[in-house]
Amino acid sequence: MTTTLPRALRRSARSEERSSGGRARFWTYGLLLAFAAGSAFPFYWSFLVASRDASILTDKVPPLLPGGNFLANAQRVFDSVPFWKALGNSVVVSGTVTLTTVLFSTLAGFAFAKLRFCGRVGLFLFVVATLAVPTQLGIIPLYLAMSELGWAGGLQAVIVPNLVTAVGVFWMRQYTVEAVPFELVEAARVDGCSMIRVFWHVVLPAVRPAAAFLGMFTFMTSWNDFLWPLVVLDADNPTVQLALERLQSGFYVDYSLVLAGTTLAAVPVLVVFLLLGRHIVAGIMQGAVKG
Repeated sequence: MTTTLPRALRRSARSEERSSGGRARFWTYGLLLAFAAGSAFPFYWSFLVASRDASILTDKVPPLLPGGNFLANAQRVFDSVPFWKALGNSVVVSGTVTLTTVLFSTLAGFAFAKLRFCGRVGLFLFVVATLAVPTQLGIIPLYLAMSELGWAGGLQAVIVPNLVTAVGVFWMRQYTVEAVPFELVEAARVDGCSMIRVFWHVVLPAVRPAAAFLGMFTFMTSWNDFLWPLVVLDADNPTVQLALERLQSGFYVDYSLVLAGTTLAAVPVLVVFLLLGRHIVAGIMQGAVKG
């Protein structure tokens, strides 16, 4: 009798623990699925409208399944504006800006975090202080500079001012401080590595998750940029966002046409997310294992 009661209590405690753990997992996965569905719904609704005609917006009960007009609407997009050229321009601009921003920001972040040189603190504070200056304040002098260089109307006028960003430098510096110990850098230097080899073989693999996140963020920011390309580019040399703006510039806006273009414009961003997302997840899991 005395041994049976503790066993019963232990079985009851284990059953309660399993039930409470099951309820916790149910609510956790339920919330994650709800957030995922809420995040994916705008893209699905855009594709839903893009696959039908504009009359879907006036239906009292909108359909929940896509129609069969997406290819026709996509063809109308390419016939209405130079969308292929806009896609190519955006890929060139966003790809170049992403590569240079990640490279230069990682180099600068490594220098500010692990190297000792005169004026290091003051220069870093100056870089951070530029974040307080609104981008709109520099549009006029920047446009005048591009005109003096003869770059106005060309893609270089969009690429060169965005080769590196203060946000990228600050982000990579903060991550490098925690991810790369001084002892690791000194050990590589003792083994005879040059500073470039230290950066390439020691620092860059350690900061890969932060670089992947910065690359994804930079690509999306550059891809969605509208104001500066609108100011500096010619009408016959647009980016994707300028082409989408031209689709809705008429007296009557065909939303099935606009959302077909929006859906097509979102595909490269999703591809970049799929390519870089695994590096971010791998970095998170690596940090979790180390912790």
